[in-house]
Amino acid sequence: MSMEEPVGETAGKPVGETGELPEYAERVLDVADAIPPGRVMTYGDVAEWLGEGGPRQVGRVMALYGGTAPWWRVVRADGTLLPGHEPRALAHYREEGTPLRTAGAAAEGHVPRIDMRRARWDGGAGEGPAIGGDAGRDAGRGAGTHT
Repeated sequence: MSMEEPVGETAGKPVGETGELPEYAERVLDVADAIPPGRVMTYGDVAEWLGEGGPRQVGRVMALYGGTAPWWRVVRADGTLLPGHEPRALAHYREEGTPLRTAGAAAEGHVPRIDMRRARWDGGAGEGPAIGGDAGRDAGRGAGTHT
């Protein structure tokens, strides 16, 4: 998939026309779904968990297909909130009790960051649902992220 491909399309076909997501996207979204409320994984963590791709590929999947997934639980490694989506993400973090670090006076907009030391989830058993079981996402899963 090229980086120039329009949002919501795969292999030149709009999401929903085929009714299926690419297999890698399906796997990334399974991991996002498995992250427990109040916890996060970085884009790189998700790629490492899958043993495939990297942070950019995971980010691309989340941008194209993560609209109905808990997108706020897949984050940047430094804990900064997704630019342009800070208010919505922050509302989710507060609702779920995600550990946050107070922003310093020098921070633009004084937006807190995720406390990665306390919030990061390693995908360990017992803290959330098993990753990789739920099959059959359809176009209703949502194209475009963070909407």
